Amino acid sequence: MSSVESQQEQSSQSDPSPSPNSCSSFELLDMDAGSLYEPVSPHWFYCKIIDSKETWIPFNSQDSQQLEEAYSSGKDCDRIVPTDGGRYDVHLGERMRYAVYWDELASEVRRCTWFYKGDKDNKYVPYSESFSEVLEETYMLAVTLDEWKKKLESPNREIIILHNPKLMVHYQPVAGSDEWGSAPAEQGRPRTVKRGVENISVDIHCGEPLQIDHLVFVVHGIGPACDLRFRSIVQCVNDFRSVSLNLLQTHFKKAQENQQIGRVEFLPVNWHSPLHSTGVDVDLQRITLPSINRLRHFTNDTILDVFFYNSPTYCQTIVDTVASEMNRIYILFLQRNPDFKGSVSIAGHSLGSLILFDILTNQKDSLGDTDSKKDLPSIFMDQGDTPTLEEELKKLQLSEFFSIFEKEKIDKEALTLCTDKDLQEMGIPLGPRKKILNYFRTRKNSMGVNRPTPQSPAGANMSNIPKESEFYSSTDGLDVGIGQVPVKYPRLIYKPEIFFAFGSPIGMFLTVRGLKRIDPNYRFPTCKGFFNIYHPFDPVAYRIEPMVVPGVEFEPMLIPHHKGRKRMHLELREGLTRMSMDLKNNLLGSLRMAWKSFTRAPYPALQASETAEETEAEPESNSEKHSDVNTEENPVPVKEEAPPIHVGMLNGGQRIDYVLQEKPIESFNEYLFALQSHLCYCTPGLPVHHQLLELTQTQVHRVSDAIQPSHPLSSPSPPAFNLSQHQGLFQ
Repeated sequence: MSSVESQQEQSSQSDPSPSPNSCSSFELLDMDAGSLYEPVSPHWFYCKIIDSKETWIPFNSQDSQQLEEAYSSGKDCDRIVPTDGGRYDVHLGERMRYAVYWDELASEVRRCTWFYKGDKDNKYVPYSESFSEVLEETYMLAVTLDEWKKKLESPNREIIILHNPKLMVHYQPVAGSDEWGSAPAEQGRPRTVKRGVENISVDIHCGEPLQIDHLVFVVHGIGPACDLRFRSIVQCVNDFRSVSLNLLQTHFKKAQENQQIGRVEFLPVNWHSPLHSTGVDVDLQRITLPSINRLRHFTNDTILDVFFYNSPTYCQTIVDTVASEMNRIYILFLQRNPDFKGSVSIAGHSLGSLILFDILTNQKDSLGDTDSKKDLPSIFMDQGDTPTLEEELKKLQLSEFFSIFEKEKIDKEALTLCTDKDLQEMGIPLGPRKKILNYFRTRKNSMGVNRPTPQSPAGANMSNIPKESEFYSSTDGLDVGIGQVPVKYPRLIYKPEIFFAFGSPIGMFLTVRGLKRIDPNYRFPTCKGFFNIYHPFDPVAYRIEPMVVPGVEFEPMLIPHHKGRKRMHLELREGLTRMSMDLKNNLLGSLRMAWKSFTRAPYPALQASETAEETEAEPESNSEKHSDVNTEENPVPVKEEAPPIHVGMLNGGQRIDYVLQEKPIESFNEYLFALQSHLCYCTPGLPVHHQLLELTQTQVHRVSDAIQPSHPLSSPSPPAFNLSQHQGLFQ
């Protein structure tokens, strides 16, 4: 290489920006230099940590518009805007997004107008709001004065060059000079810079319907992960919600446009974290062997949840957590949605379905009708009616210790967090310590004071909430008769419409507890419907109907595909089975006919006069004989409708067991997909389709005109819900 060429190369490397003579290669031929400036349209994004990497996700159009209106009002310091259907609150002053119903790390919120993307980036990343304003001002001057090739420096000492309205680049910071004194070129290719969200490739949804017809609580099974991707219950429930919205838009589009139906809200209920925050993990770690560390950690964190539920101590913690969380979320949901008049259902996966089953069997039908206008006392009383700590201690005849708590600035909520050691350090004797801890911890479990909620707004439907003394069912329940752990089952403050069990071991646990048969006349005291949904290869799932009708063998109901048909391999299998049966029957019938013709005795010689007479009658007799043979020896199967199967009143007289359709690849080897089948219940279009149909059809009966789906769907009719008095569960 000549010295002139090397000097040119060094000079080109020293300046990352292209020279004015070479900038024509960046310019577009169709550039309109005299274009007028138009303000950029902002869109709001929030940041999520996905796989240890920040990912900026856009709000839907409806939420972004609400955030922009609140921002434009100039009062964003203390403004709180609900987003994502009311499941998150955005604090505009803090630019943070907080979850409402569950614990989740707060995420950053940003008003975005300018974006950049590198070669290795999958999505565009927004600039900060302050630097976006600088970019917008520079862009406005360039468009107005028609002066391009503008160069800016970001706070990270990175260079952004605006060549023209359609070509803007972002150069990485230049590294220091090497030992020879020469500065290397920019690291990698320059990033692409875009102005406005309409110029980047990103999916922005329109938003969710404001009307909510149904509320569904979803309780997870063992362990913190709910599928093979090790996602949490919150992420899996988000899939439930998104799939239900897609099905509503595709199958009930016309009814949704006419606002005859709304959407289904799914909310998660987490009991694993409170259980393992009791200190039991530390105790287990001390006795766990050091070998195969990962497998033992998985066992302690996941499989042992089954043994925890069979322990009286931890079973009480689990049922208290599930019931108090559902009650807390339900009250908070009513406060945020005071116009909600829909029904509530519950769904449980794996061990979560067994927890819900035990809670439902120990409820009392004394809440009154959910549609009743009768005003019952609410657990969220006015501040003037709420007992103070001094009154509570006076009730326990321990008012002399109030001065100690007042000195330490301890209120009732702080007292529920105190341990026996804390009270001992305050100088409280052993006897009063035990009374105080037992009393306030009982109130905490029953009322869910671990997460205090604000008072209900005016107009919220807060009736039908029982008193504090009614939060536990009677102890003379079913704990001894069917081998349940003797615990006090909390009361639910609502009546569930339907109970969905996904991949449920309820039948196995009832059998292990010593139960052989469920009384056909039994129904849940407060729940009207029950569906047991499972995958055919799920090793944890068991049926319920054979325990109700033990003397009858019948197949479970097949859940249709979300496109309204059976999967192709199932139809092909049934078609081949029918064809083989038809061929077998026809072949056997032909062999019988041939054998009969060979073994038939010959007719005697007849007179000529008789022969002529019998010749005329022979075709008739032969036809009659052949018809007799065909009807007797080769009967044609007559397709008759099977009589309806009555499986008791647990689901209002309707079927209980429903089986999913396996995928074609799963039918090759069911053992390979056994574990996956137990964790497949969040797969789009499988149980959510059936669940959504049942919930939506109950809403159909409330409107004047029947809603016809846009796509034909075959689904069993909803159960005939008739709530009766609590009857004996088992025979």
